[in-house]
Amino acid sequence: MNNLNDPPRWNIRPEAAAGDDGGRWNYVLLVPMIGLAAFRWIWTRESQSQIQDVKNKYNSDMAAITRDLELKYRETLTENRRTAAHLEVELEKEHQRVQGYKKALISQSQQLMEERKQLQQERQDLEEEKNRLLQSGVAGAALRKALQREEDWQRRAQALLQELEVKLVERQEAFCSILLPREHRLEMEKNLLLKVAKDPVGAELNLEEDLRDIFKNDRHCADLMNMDKRKNGNLMWLYLRYWQLQVTLQKHKRAEETLKGASPNSSRP
Repeated sequence: MNNLNDPPRWNIRPEAAAGDDGGRWNYVLLVPMIGLAAFRWIWTRESQSQIQDVKNKYNSDMAAITRDLELKYRETLTENRRTAAHLEVELEKEHQRVQGYKKALISQSQQLMEERKQLQQERQDLEEEKNRLLQSGVAGAALRKALQREEDWQRRAQALLQELEVKLVERQEAFCSILLPREHRLEMEKNLLLKVAKDPVGAELNLEEDLRDIFKNDRHCADLMNMDKRKNGNLMWLYLRYWQLQVTLQKHKRAEETLKGASPNSSRP
């Protein structure tokens, strides 16, 4: 077992002297190293076990959270679809209602235009009759006198219509406003109806019925960025022009009836 080519003391010598304890020191150093390696191995296995437990718990928690989120997502999606379907039905109802209002407004506008044409024709006929009477001497003088008496009625009627125009513009602005309460608009409408009902000119022109028609059917509003409140409304402007023509026509009819010795006709032409 001894290698003669090696230097001395490199081989194991069983007959080494009792005072030579270098081998024992080597074993003393080997024991702590083995203990440290064993500790590291145990600690590593324990750490890996704990890490695996944490991973398993994390995966379990994430799976539960994922299932819960998916369930909530499906519930929310179902609710949104149900809400969207309901809104589509309501939107279709509103669309049909708006179409109905439009058709009614178009029909009303056409009716007013026909009445306007009729009034213009009657006015033209009265103008021709007036000119004929003015050229007839005594009858012409009586007609001029009757027309002068009706000037005051016409001024009062035009003043009433101007005031109604201002009030209707304010009423339509309140109707189109998202800030003013509905009660405020209803109070304005009530005051307008009371005014024309108490005014003799308003009663003669039958303005109360026309105002009720405006309040019921005139729902036209300009866009939200509109700053000109006179752009609101549609039917009311047709009625205002119609009332102006009616005042002029009534003036001449009243004068003609006065000339004939009859009381003015209070009915609507």
